[in-house]
Amino acid sequence: MSQETAVYTHGHHESVLRSHRWRTAANSAAYLVGELRPGMDVLDVGCGPGTITADFAELVAPGRVSAVDSAEGVLEQAAAVAAERGLDNVRFAVADVHRLDFPDDSFDVVHAHQVLQHVGDPVQALREMRRVCRPGGTVAARDSDYGAFTWFPEIPALEGWLELYRTVARANGGEPDAGRRLVSWARAAGFADVTASAAVWCFAAPEERAWWSSLWADRTTASVYARLAVDGGHATAEQLSAIAGAWHAWGAADDACFMVPHGEVLCRA
Repeated sequence: MSQETAVYTHGHHESVLRSHRWRTAANSAAYLVGELRPGMDVLDVGCGPGTITADFAELVAPGRVSAVDSAEGVLEQAAAVAAERGLDNVRFAVADVHRLDFPDDSFDVVHAHQVLQHVGDPVQALREMRRVCRPGGTVAARDSDYGAFTWFPEIPALEGWLELYRTVARANGGEPDAGRRLVSWARAAGFADVTASAAVWCFAAPEERAWWSSLWADRTTASVYARLAVDGGHATAEQLSAIAGAWHAWGAADDACFMVPHGEVLCRA
């Protein structure tokens, strides 16, 4: 993700990484798993703490996975995950998706999960992903769509949270409603063969509600997002504290349910 053209709204606070470490190929890249074969070379863009990356490495071994992120610190965590799982077919590097430091036609699959919503130029990012993908290969992207988030009970303060988040994300140069735009961005990047799909995370079981509400309450008051919201004049610390309380109230409701829709695209290079 480009630090020159956009600011990563969430940052890498523990509350953010708590959700990132939960992600796997099964719950976050199922639309792509069927495309992966042993021996493939894969590029994982915006890999974060590397849990999806590690799954890819297992699926394509003895092929290799190159994992890149704009934040050097989180790459150390990703490398530790790979080491813990005994994977020796992963390499890590700092990179900007707008200007990838790889030759043309380097990979069979190029993947980005929850990346395009945060970059300054998602079309250019997809062009770069296409450039480094071999002819006939696959460029895959998946992004949530904040405008389509839905939940119950309909706690009014969470409506305020959603409006605030979308405002802060756009002020930082991103597009929080990216999921619905992936097809359009892919076509603008020059892809003629684009297969679109959609999937939903659903948090409704007691342990899921507790986990989701707690991480968002913490993120609302303690992450980079919280600082950007206050420094940008979008909210006060008191307002953020009230939103955090609303998250806890939602998580305590026995009939609570939260759904996070995602857009997905498989693009043939």
